[in-house]
Amino acid sequence: MRVKFDDVTGLVPAVIQDYQSGQVLMVGYMNQEALSKTEQDGIVTFYSRSKGRLWTKGETSGNFLKVKKIFVDCDEDTLLIKAEPVGPVCHTGKATCFEEEFAPSHFLSHLESIIRQRQEEASPESYTSSLFQKGLPRMAQKVGEEGVEVAIASLGTDKEEFLGEAADLLFHLMVLLRAKEVGLEDVIEVLKKRHR
Repeated sequence: MRVKFDDVTGLVPAVIQDYQSGQVLMVGYMNQEALSKTEQDGIVTFYSRSKGRLWTKGETSGNFLKVKKIFVDCDEDTLLIKAEPVGPVCHTGKATCFEEEFAPSHFLSHLESIIRQRQEEASPESYTSSLFQKGLPRMAQKVGEEGVEVAIASLGTDKEEFLGEAADLLFHLMVLLRAKEVGLEDVIEVLKKRHR
C-alpha cells in the first residue's frame, strides 16, 4: 500500500470507522512508524501531535481499536481504517467523537458491543450476563419464548405491546448470536446472498 505522507509534517489523516456499522468513530494522524505499528499489532496507533510521540488508542483506558481493514484514498494521502472498538472511543465515554444520533444500524452495533462486554466481563447485576451464565439452552429457550410472544402480540391491536415483544425477540436473538460466535453482519450477509 502506497501512502503519501505530508512533506512537512510527515503525517496523514486517518479516519476510523466502525467496521460493522460504518459509523465514523474518530480521526487521528499517523506517520510511517504509527502506520507500521498499526499494521503489525492490529491495534490502531496514532502519532500524537500534542504529545510528540506514538500513541496507541486505549493505552491507558483499555478502549482499543482492533484493525479489520486499512484503505488508502485515491490521492494516497488519507487513510480509512475499519476497526472494532473495544469500549467507548471518545474520552467523554461516548461511542464516537462526533455528535451524531445513532442510526438504527449504528445502535444495533453499539448494542452488540455491550452484549459482548457483558459476556466477557460478567456482572452479577446484569441480566445479559446471567443469560450467558445459564448457557445456550436457556438462551435458545428465550428466543423461542419471545418469538411466540411476538406472534401472539401481532394478532392484537396494541402496537406498543407488539413493538415491545419485537424488541425483546431481537435482543435475545442478538445474545444467542453472540453465544454462537456470530453477529448481525453474518446474518445480513446471508440475506444479501439470498437477495442476489
